[in-house]
Amino acid sequence: MEKYIKSYNVILDNMDLCEYRLKPISAIMYIQDAFARFCATKKLAAYDLFATNKYWIVTEFNIDFINDLPFWSEEITVSIWISEITKLKIYTDYEISYNNQTFAKGNALWFIIDKETKKPAKTDIITENFCIFNDYTLGEHKKFVLPEKNEKLAEINHVNNLSDIDFNNHVNNKSYINMAAMTVSDEFKRTHTLKHLNIRFNRETFLNDTLNCSTYKTNVENNFVQTVEKDGVSVCDILTSWENKNNKDNIVDYNLKVKNE
Repeated sequence: MEKYIKSYNVILDNMDLCEYRLKPISAIMYIQDAFARFCATKKLAAYDLFATNKYWIVTEFNIDFINDLPFWSEEITVSIWISEITKLKIYTDYEISYNNQTFAKGNALWFIIDKETKKPAKTDIITENFCIFNDYTLGEHKKFVLPEKNEKLAEINHVNNLSDIDFNNHVNNKSYINMAAMTVSDEFKRTHTLKHLNIRFNRETFLNDTLNCSTYKTNVENNFVQTVEKDGVSVCDILTSWENKNNKDNIVDYNLKVKNE
């Protein structure tokens, strides 16, 4: 068995300012960071691959939120492992917990890309350096299928700026997710909680590109499709599933575990 385990504390930037809990989309940032650190232990971090004219990309994230999210300052633990490797694809599965209880689990699909051809490279280097642990948190890895879109609820336009750009010089994943979050009304987010999230990244976009993000109803209540498009072509597809929020802990009554410095 080979799992990489990393602990973090929920910081202000990753916190819902209304409830003081971790923002669901911020969980993905901790997962990506843990995977980057895991790769670094094998000398396969982004800067290692750059030296060989290759780079990492993630094309899918699937995540279930199964328990209450942690409050600000809580320590969370990310466990991540390589769960499946094919000739070109690399799957990771992961769990995130706090207070010894898992609150999120899921999987992600990664590729190593050749910088010159922009095509996926063979995964031999991964097979040689990582042990595979066949534990699938969401069951068998399946192809992401976007459900039928119905009524459009909202849309925004966004021009990519420097804050959107990552070390590969294209728009980072978090920016797409933030754009999609902006098309869900604050009123809805106050009364509902995110339970499931599927994301598929289809194409790269770059500085000064204009993107259109739209949210649509589906045939399932409280399930929404969100698309980010450039010139009418999808660059990112998102499926979210929500449920009515239960008023539980009040932050005023919660004993935050803030350690004295």
